[in-house]
Amino acid sequence: MAKEKKQRESHAKSLRLLKLEQAIQEMNYPSVEQLVKKLEVSRRTILRNIEELRNYYYAPIEYDREKKGYYYTDDTFFVKNVLLSEGEVVALAGILPLLERYDNTPLKDTLEKVYDTISQMLPDQIEVQTSLLNNVQFISDPIPNIDPDVFEKLFNAIKTHKAISFGYRKISSTEYTPHSNIDPYKIYCQKGDWYVVAYSHTHERFNTYHLSRMKDIILLDEFTPDPDYEKKVHIDPNFGIWNNDAPFQKIELQFDKSINTYILERTWHKNQKCKQNKDGSVYLSFESNQIQETLFWVLSFADSVQILNPPELKELYKEKVKSMMKRI
Repeated sequence: MAKEKKQRESHAKSLRLLKLEQAIQEMNYPSVEQLVKKLEVSRRTILRNIEELRNYYYAPIEYDREKKGYYYTDDTFFVKNVLLSEGEVVALAGILPLLERYDNTPLKDTLEKVYDTISQMLPDQIEVQTSLLNNVQFISDPIPNIDPDVFEKLFNAIKTHKAISFGYRKISSTEYTPHSNIDPYKIYCQKGDWYVVAYSHTHERFNTYHLSRMKDIILLDEFTPDPDYEKKVHIDPNFGIWNNDAPFQKIELQFDKSINTYILERTWHKNQKCKQNKDGSVYLSFESNQIQETLFWVLSFADSVQILNPPELKELYKEKVKSMMKRI
């Protein structure tokens, strides 16, 4: 109890110092009486806290005898000790694992510099009223490697509207094949995977390419972007960014009672409908044209999910299960 009381007193004092500093900065030469009224503490406490700001935090506070009030000789000064809530500390720490999603890109160095700059702007000391941060560990997803040269040249090509050529290795290939006369339009990042949507003059359509499977990018001549580009690209970023002409279909699934909380507590798709049935199972539906990506996601639930619709997804699921059974 004594320890908790001491922590509360320290907390209150830190907040009071911050409020006192703010009052001196914002008020026009506030007197002791004005500060007493503003902070609702005694005259003795105000005078003691002003001395603490001067002695412990080197605050440039002076007293103007003519105006009979306090002021800062340096308007850019701020207290070098600040109280952060546990939520703010965890949020700040949460930036670090987010940076790990950029480990495979040149953006990592730039983002780390930004983070360092923010860190340097924070006070030298941070007083935290919790030990929560010591009990939290962030687990990152495995991400593929991307050639820095690919990343930089691709961004440059998009910015300058330059066509490109490159070598590309498909997911089922064992070697790279040449791709030329490709017009890159937009880059997507999905769960640490980076893709570019580009127009292939060879195939006369927009295709999606994974950056980690590209190499030896060469910038070619400038191209004129298609003003109707977005109307010709059919992707669903919620479930996959593969461009295809397939119409959006209603996906209907039923999940077993054993994982009902897991399904109910998440937003799987922005237009989803999710509800718990009387027997504890969970109904989930959404619309997407990413049937293949949906299939891979459904397979991750093994026998805890039943496909209700569409029939196409059912057949793909059956074929995949049969194929897996042959490997046993």
